[in-house]
Amino acid sequence: MSTASAGPLASPQHTSSTAQISPGTSGAPSASPVAVASQSAIAPAATQTAVAVLAAVSTSHLLNDTIQSLLPAIYPLLKQVFNLSFSQIGFMTLALMLTASVLQPVVGYLTDKRPAPFALVAGMGFSLIGLLTLAFAPSYPLLLLAAGLIGLGSAVFHPESSRVARMASGGRHGLAQSVFQVGGNAGSSLGPVLAAFLVAPYGQRSLVWCSLVALAGMGLTFRI
Repeated sequence: MSTASAGPLASPQHTSSTAQISPGTSGAPSASPVAVASQSAIAPAATQTAVAVLAAVSTSHLLNDTIQSLLPAIYPLLKQVFNLSFSQIGFMTLALMLTASVLQPVVGYLTDKRPAPFALVAGMGFSLIGLLTLAFAPSYPLLLLAAGLIGLGSAVFHPESSRVARMASGGRHGLAQSVFQVGGNAGSSLGPVLAAFLVAPYGQRSLVWCSLVALAGMGLTFRI
């Protein structure tokens, strides 16, 4: 009697346990729906890198950093023309780097709240005004102003351009950041070259020709 009564009691348990196994899985547990959804979302994103946009923003980064690195490279010329002391050159570097670095988080905070793609053009515009001021500056205060404008242009340019590079990455964030950074590093090396082969032989006024770099950057960023 005890054996016969055990059968009906055990049968529902066996039925409910087998019902939890999906057909065709041979007893293996099925993958989490969240994991499947995540994999399906990541896989196509990794193949959708906007190469043209990434190349354009990296090139514009090159142009921006070329302008920024040009000013320190012509310190010897400015020291000779304006009879500057090392303290005055130090204050020029302070004006350049303070505006270029301290203002970047402020710009980044604002563009996070409201994306502003035209900040790329505006940043290059500030650099252009800074270059022209530097080319025709008759006094030390205007040299300080020119340094501040070039630094301001860099501060406005970098946060938004970095955001655009991430958007163009298609999920390849490391690759996008690397390509973007290559442009900046290359630009930092080109500034001293411009100073050696253009500004040093032809003087302060030749900086007008360097404004073509800023104009090219404005044209390129306008199309991004």
